[in-house]
Amino acid sequence: MDFTLTEEQQQVRELCRDFAEKELRPHAKRWDAEHSFPREAVKVLGEMGLMGVTVPSEWGGAGMDAVAYAVAMEELSRGCAGTGVIVSAQNSLYCDPLLHFGTDDQKRELLKPFASGEKLGAFALTEPTSGSDAAEMRTVAVARGDEYVLDGTKNFITNGPQADAILVFAMTDRAKRHKGITAFVVPTDAKGFTRAKADEKVGIRASGSCTLYFEACAIPSRYRLGQEGDGFKIAMQTLDGGRIGIAGQALGIARAALEEAVAWAKERKAFGKPIGELQAIQFMLADMATEVDAARLLTLRAAATKDAGKRHTAEAAMAKLFASEVAERVTSKALQIHGGYGYMKEYDAERHWRDSRITEIYEGTSEIQRLVIAASVLKG
Repeated sequence: MDFTLTEEQQQVRELCRDFAEKELRPHAKRWDAEHSFPREAVKVLGEMGLMGVTVPSEWGGAGMDAVAYAVAMEELSRGCAGTGVIVSAQNSLYCDPLLHFGTDDQKRELLKPFASGEKLGAFALTEPTSGSDAAEMRTVAVARGDEYVLDGTKNFITNGPQADAILVFAMTDRAKRHKGITAFVVPTDAKGFTRAKADEKVGIRASGSCTLYFEACAIPSRYRLGQEGDGFKIAMQTLDGGRIGIAGQALGIARAALEEAVAWAKERKAFGKPIGELQAIQFMLADMATEVDAARLLTLRAAATKDAGKRHTAEAAMAKLFASEVAERVTSKALQIHGGYGYMKEYDAERHWRDSRITEIYEGTSEIQRLVIAASVLKG
């Protein structure tokens, strides 16, 4: 498989790298400290076509491929991991399912203004008592005339505090368990919809998340995505693509930490010479660089498989699993290389370390990724 980037993909990389260096990295520490949503940066990213990377231009997007999206995610997340996941949730978890399962009318109303960056979307599957086991969800939707009425709670919803619409999964037939789940798009101005204050998180603090409440929340039937019972299929297909985005995010975090560790190893002196000349530090840097490159190859393979129109469930799971665990290992080693300074807020090493941890949890924990991969291996 040839991983040489096309001219368009290289242009995306350079565009995002330049934007991250000039507009994200200088503010990332402040956004983290203040839990600030990077509103102006997100607006500009929309104008750049990066809030709907793979959505065709007729529906408001940039019309590029999944490899370009993965490249963009790495570069943006290198600058600010919180901004990276805002972009990932918009692209992978909101726009992508609307593109693949929405009607033309739904795309005009519920996709186009989101893919163009005018509005922000979110994806609501997780609940207080059901995370990995979606069949245990308690949110219900009952058909009533030409509308559905939703009742339930969703939590840890990325983009939740700022979203203009939420892709919500609810039970329409509990007896069918996961086959009784249906997907709906709920505008956040719908009566009966409320949201809690933003979550206080360990990392990726520029990205808002919160708990969402649906209390007799009525929406038009035309906002149902797919048919009744299609929700689990829609969610699982969506998460396949989402895991490519999170792999790209984890990769960007790891790369930022590696680059800063290398710079520190050249600058910091111990025993009369730069610590980069010490074999203990060299071995850590060698392992970090190797794992970052390996994570990038797995991520690009998953994206290329998606672009080829092939099922990419296992490839996406492998990329997400490996890249997220690499991010934690690399950021931990980068902090260690910085010594006591790595534990101080003055340096970015501790922020990368905190940001990396969530990549092993959201959009399917590492344990879930291993189950997905094992099922593929056993199936042959």
